[in-house]
Amino acid sequence: MKKHVCIVCGYVYDPAVGDPDNSVAAGTDFSQVPHDWTCPVCGAGKDQFDAQG
Repeated sequence: MKKHVCIVCGYVYDPAVGDPDNSVAAGTDFSQVPHDWTCPVCGAGKDQFDAQG
């Protein structure tokens, strides 16, 4: 599972960690994150994230 970085603020979504503060469990691949999820730092949508690596 790849990490994804927010191109707006630099936040890195790490699937090993998830986003538990926003109901995304650890181990959740970015493709499985709900479509309405937004960056917890700046509020950007999923379409503003690029895969790392």
